[in-house]
Amino acid sequence: MHNQRRYPYVTIPPGASPLPDPSPLQAYPYEFENHAPPGELLNPWDHTPTARHPNGRPGELRSRSRTQSAYEPVPPTISFPEPELHRFASQRTTLHPYSPRHRPSKSDDGHDSLPPSRDHEASTSFSPEGLRRFQAGQLADKDEEWHRLVPPEAQEALGKKEVERQSVLFELFKSERDYVEDLKLVTEVFIEPLRFANPPVIAPDKLRPFVQEVFWNLGQISVHHEHMLAALFERQLDQHPLVQSVTDIVLETCFQFQLDYESYIKHYPLAEERHRTELSRNKSYQAFMQKCSQDPRVRKRDMITFLSRPVTRLPRLHLILEHIHKITEPGHPDLEDLPLLLNILSDFLKSTQPGIAAAENRVKYWNVCESLTMPKGEIIDLDWYNESRSLVYSGPVARKSKSEMDWHPWTDLFVALLDNYLLLTKEERRSGGILKRYVSSRPIPIEFLKLGSFEGQPESRKERSEEGGILDNLRAQYKPIYPFTIYHSADKLTRRYTLYAPTESAREKWRNAFVEAKGIDDVRRDANKWFAPQLVDDGSFRSPGGFTPRGFGSKASGRVANAVSFTAAGGKRLMAVGCATGIYVGSRGDINFRKILSYGNPSSIIVLQDANKFIVHHENYLLAYSLDILARVAMYQAPASSLDASLEKIAGGDGTVLFCSAGRTKQRTIIVYALKSFFQITVHALEACNFSELRRTPSRGSQGTISSFKPFGEPLYVPKDAYSVTPLAKTIAISTEKGIVIADPTDTTRQTVSVVPDFSKATSNMDMADLKTRCEDAKPLGLIRTESGEILVVYDTLGCYITKYGVPSRKSGFIRWETKATSFAHRGSHVLLFSSEFIEIRSLSTGRLDQVIEGSDVRLSLHTNMKSHSTDDTLLVAMRGTKDDKDGVSDKIIELVRTGEFSSMQTPMTSTPVDGIWDEWDM
Repeated sequence: MHNQRRYPYVTIPPGASPLPDPSPLQAYPYEFENHAPPGELLNPWDHTPTARHPNGRPGELRSRSRTQSAYEPVPPTISFPEPELHRFASQRTTLHPYSPRHRPSKSDDGHDSLPPSRDHEASTSFSPEGLRRFQAGQLADKDEEWHRLVPPEAQEALGKKEVERQSVLFELFKSERDYVEDLKLVTEVFIEPLRFANPPVIAPDKLRPFVQEVFWNLGQISVHHEHMLAALFERQLDQHPLVQSVTDIVLETCFQFQLDYESYIKHYPLAEERHRTELSRNKSYQAFMQKCSQDPRVRKRDMITFLSRPVTRLPRLHLILEHIHKITEPGHPDLEDLPLLLNILSDFLKSTQPGIAAAENRVKYWNVCESLTMPKGEIIDLDWYNESRSLVYSGPVARKSKSEMDWHPWTDLFVALLDNYLLLTKEERRSGGILKRYVSSRPIPIEFLKLGSFEGQPESRKERSEEGGILDNLRAQYKPIYPFTIYHSADKLTRRYTLYAPTESAREKWRNAFVEAKGIDDVRRDANKWFAPQLVDDGSFRSPGGFTPRGFGSKASGRVANAVSFTAAGGKRLMAVGCATGIYVGSRGDINFRKILSYGNPSSIIVLQDANKFIVHHENYLLAYSLDILARVAMYQAPASSLDASLEKIAGGDGTVLFCSAGRTKQRTIIVYALKSFFQITVHALEACNFSELRRTPSRGSQGTISSFKPFGEPLYVPKDAYSVTPLAKTIAISTEKGIVIADPTDTTRQTVSVVPDFSKATSNMDMADLKTRCEDAKPLGLIRTESGEILVVYDTLGCYITKYGVPSRKSGFIRWETKATSFAHRGSHVLLFSSEFIEIRSLSTGRLDQVIEGSDVRLSLHTNMKSHSTDDTLLVAMRGTKDDKDGVSDKIIELVRTGEFSSMQTPMTSTPVDGIWDEWDM
């Protein structure tokens, strides 16, 4: 592709004569082709000896080999005396001070007392010394041109098109040299002084991440271009003034720097934004940048210019190479090689565009998030720092006041549609140009966002005249605005918003953005479920419906009230379902459930697998049956009378059982229930004995003596408004209308019980007083201990964190649920909140909304936190089914199964050999 001679041979027009008394090196500065027609310029690529005989041996055919790398060793060649491409002053009869070809060099600037001769000027510019000075950056800007380093006679000999091609090639050398110098300046002027500044410009613990974030892999890119520049300069010295090609050098470097450029270009918007943010917040950094700008090498360019150099370099390089390709003569090797290089660069630049767009979108996302001001007191985890978060669309809209007495009915809003929330904000520009956006309405999660009408007719909004003055109202203008409606699916009336876009096209953009965000969110949620709903049954349990024949309703099981799962002897999985007509038991996945007990709409069904007990809370009684016998009866292995013989009455004879719950407290499995008698409510706790510890004396025809449970502490007297209880690790929590009572049944010396949250300091703390007001208007459901040691108090509409002493933490902040919960469950690091149409799954430590499951008539069927057996962790949920026919409307039962990451679920491959497995292969 290129020659290894110092200067290729060129042709000089007829009439030129050799030097008088020539020296061996200067006798023939140019080669004449005697057979060429007079005045005709020969093609230097086809008619030079090297072009005809590339191996230096006449008679051999020229064969194109692969493009030679600039970094490969140069094969030895035969050396010949090589002429220098300049003439003495006495032979340049056409050159005079006023010639249009003359351009002043550095010697024209008058640095010496006597002006240098033109002979010395020409010999310096046209000699290899002038080229070396160019490469070292020692020439004046006006002399850094190809035609300033080549004699006019050589330019005339090459022809106009080749002169243009060499000039463009020279521009490539010059631009690459300047680029490398700028990359070095970044290190010398910015990075190193910033690292060793004393006093520090940036806090030492933040300096290294800052340098990494802003300058990224700029050093690696600089190394690639330093190597390429060295190869380019070597080629220039070897072939000046007629450089044949640099395609091989650029192509090889291009393959090497692609990965580094891709990383830098995609990260650039983040680097720029990090620099701008630090510049706006850190006065020391501002002063440092001001000092750096005074360096003469910087030439008044700012940091952004230097950071953007790698982003703009490859497009500029592509343009230069494209220009070279256009002006290359037919037959030149570059006509084959340059298109390959151009395609590689073009495809690479196109491939980085999505990454740049994503990074720019990330910057916009950060700008929106950093400008937000949330309502005081409320904890809203928007998951800002998740790398997958993005800004889908944003823009100004208007909202109309509902009040007819409002003289200014229009409110300007800035709406930001994130990939997980929709934010309605009001903008305010503060002193110093700082923009703040106040969240005017609660953020709407994308899972709850629904679209209304986007087809409404435009309305007119009154705008003030831009001219101003007293008669503004008389000169007011009316502009059309275009309405669209969105709403919260869990609160369709009070959280319904009609917004107005400035143009019809803007309204259409909002519609497309909503549809896109919803579609992406659906896919993301389906692929990243924390809890996967698995269908257990749909069709076995029915209620009368519109298609049910008259008289068939009595045969239906009725609505599912609760369900439990357990394991029978032999490992078979069974499920007990409490319905309106009784309790049914059957195998999981089997549609044939058998009615075992006639307790309709039981309040609770509890399975104690280790104690072999099946507990039923029905109306005023709390009863227990043998779990093993229940399973045998369901599988037709025992008569129903045997189940009646195992009945034990736990409570209900001397009062009414209000509620009950099971759990593990102080490493014991306990049953806690509330008993109402006369004018007081007492809470009792019983410890369940293991199956091996039971000391039962059966009596034929009687219920026998209860010995499956023993008292766990003493009865507790609680307020009359108690309605639920939750066993904790060491105590129990009793929910009342005024708060949650914490008590220890085993601590008989404790005379009083504590109520949480503790708002005793609310009179002196405004945030706590606000939280107290909100909690008094909500219904407490229970407590959950977090991994950090805090306790989450769960209400029906909100949640708040307290310390182990019951005092509100996190500055008395609170989390508002999107729906009104009727029950909750705790699994792993999440709390699940159940309402009639939704299941909210939130992070226990932050309150972040991680998943939403929709349904109809949703009920939590099984909830225990004992974890003493694998079946205790099962979470069964009942909701309206998919079938509605002559057999009635179905209720479906689903199990919420906790998922895990693929990496943690995969079994690692082992390299341990198995004896004998490769014997037949002699391995």
